Amino acid sequence: MRYYSTRSKTHDVSFSEAALGGLAPDGGLYVPAEIPQLSPAVKSSLGSMSYLEIALELIRPWVAGDIPNGVLEEMIQDAYPFGAPLTGLSDRSVLELFHGPTGAFKDFGARFMARAFSYLRRGEDRPLKILVATSGDTGGAVADGFFGVQGVTVTVLYPQGRITSLQEKQIAGLGENISALAVEGSFDDCQRLVKEAFGDQELKERLALSSANSINISRLVPQCVYYASGAGEIPGAIISVPSGNFGNLTAGLYAARMGAPIAGFVAATNVNRTVPDYLATGNYEARSSVATLSNAMDVGAPSNFERMAAHFTLSEMRQMILGASVTDDETRETIGDVFSKEGYCLDPHTAVGWRAVDKLKAAGPLGRGDRIIVAATAHPAKFAETVEPITGPVTVPPSLQKALGRTVVSRPIPARLEALREYL
Repeated sequence: MRYYSTRSKTHDVSFSEAALGGLAPDGGLYVPAEIPQLSPAVKSSLGSMSYLEIALELIRPWVAGDIPNGVLEEMIQDAYPFGAPLTGLSDRSVLELFHGPTGAFKDFGARFMARAFSYLRRGEDRPLKILVATSGDTGGAVADGFFGVQGVTVTVLYPQGRITSLQEKQIAGLGENISALAVEGSFDDCQRLVKEAFGDQELKERLALSSANSINISRLVPQCVYYASGAGEIPGAIISVPSGNFGNLTAGLYAARMGAPIAGFVAATNVNRTVPDYLATGNYEARSSVATLSNAMDVGAPSNFERMAAHFTLSEMRQMILGASVTDDETRETIGDVFSKEGYCLDPHTAVGWRAVDKLKAAGPLGRGDRIIVAATAHPAKFAETVEPITGPVTVPPSLQKALGRTVVSRPIPARLEALREYL
């Protein structure tokens, strides 16, 4: 499989080069030269295959030529002692993506990425430094996935004061090869700093840098798997995806183009509604992010929109994606309503995905007969400060309970490249 930059097709690279490089030299994001297709036999068998079997079939063509089948199978088995179960409720199903060690869907991408990097860098003497910007959940998943991986250090940049206490402990409580920087600004500032660092000639000469955000193609590829798994159980469903940086939705679009039986998507955002506005008006206008209860989605300039635009025209996006945005008040209302009526507890991000479906049903684009899956992107215990005043106590999984006992060790820095360069 070959990959090229969203900004230029003048050169292509292997999966290894795209993954370890993170961003293309011109600042673009790597995309596949062609989206691989599932065989008819696999498409017809998705509903009866295990999660690990689906993962092997979907990931294999993306890494062809770089990771042998036997090695890939071992990676997948090691990365995923958990899956993505579907829970059926009254008029829709919930695809639970929070059963990994950090309680967020990012575990699916980060755990595969860590194992892929370890294999792809075998025999390398120069240590690899990974920079990752996070609005909340990415940092914890990457920190956990790469913790203790030899030859790799990770620096996580997060917006100071804009993530939950648990998220901060997951990011800045591990130590060893994981360090954390509390940036005096927003997620967009963190993301900008990481991109500027990749474009800084002095840093590139002195350090081997890579990314672990969803700007890295190796984060997106394994996320295709749970869409195919869910669609295998409920063919023809429309999947509502809580969206911030739009990597998760991009992975869903890839899964659909590969042949997974998905009817379409809902791009569900909080008030940071850059993409829903684009779908409505045809004008893409990046803007400063606004802090909300669903903080992992507080992104005003989503990086992965560049990938979406590289693959699909506005008309094609409108055929595949419905957009809707949800306020904090609506988020709280939804958590309460669903808990009262269904006995099911949503985190603020999943509540955005649920409420977006309600809004589109009321407005008409979604009908009564549509099969709906809502992607549950985080465990409600990660957002106890918001959820528990509405639902009462939330059971905390053992992995999150362990993180709560950690001590935060991070360094505050201003949102300037000079400060990041000095630290690195």
